[in-house]
Amino acid sequence: MGAIGIFGGTFDPIHHGHLITAQSVFLKRKLDKVIFIPCFISPHKINVEYSSPEHRLNMVKTAIDGIPYFDVSDYEIDKGDVSYTYNTLLEFSKEYEKIELIIGFDNLLKFDSWHNPDEILELAKLVVLKRHSDAGTKDFHKYYGKATYVDSPTVDISGTEIRDRIKKELPIDFLVPDNIKEYILNNNLYKY
Repeated sequence: MGAIGIFGGTFDPIHHGHLITAQSVFLKRKLDKVIFIPCFISPHKINVEYSSPEHRLNMVKTAIDGIPYFDVSDYEIDKGDVSYTYNTLLEFSKEYEKIELIIGFDNLLKFDSWHNPDEILELAKLVVLKRHSDAGTKDFHKYYGKATYVDSPTVDISGTEIRDRIKKELPIDFLVPDNIKEYILNNNLYKY
């Protein structure tokens, strides 16, 4: 068996940027599959309001339905509390021998502040989505040299932008899959 990719986040909502970059890493790293893991509470966004964990999990399930190389895990949501990547990798290492942790370049910038970063690297290969726009960044901490970089498409979409557009009653077509747009509207999300 080859390696699996772990792709965590709030996914509030999951959007085309997530899906395009996950597919790119899946192909370039020749992974068996990519597992999306919505967090319960992100340690980097403790004071941020999220949609309910159930809605975020359902949106990921809906977005990846029928894509054989994508999977979803409810591990962090079922566990509750702050979701630490180290704990998740510890759990997944019981089942998978080779794990690649997929993070964005923005997360690499603060990787030294993550919970147990050295131990994370013992459990998984750190795979960083690197866009051409990140090329001029200087090395700030020791983890830069320990990461594997994958050129990924630049898809400038953010969950914040999508939520703001919904609040302002602007269209979100082309930012999220049609079934996610339908889910958001049917469940009256982000109108607060």
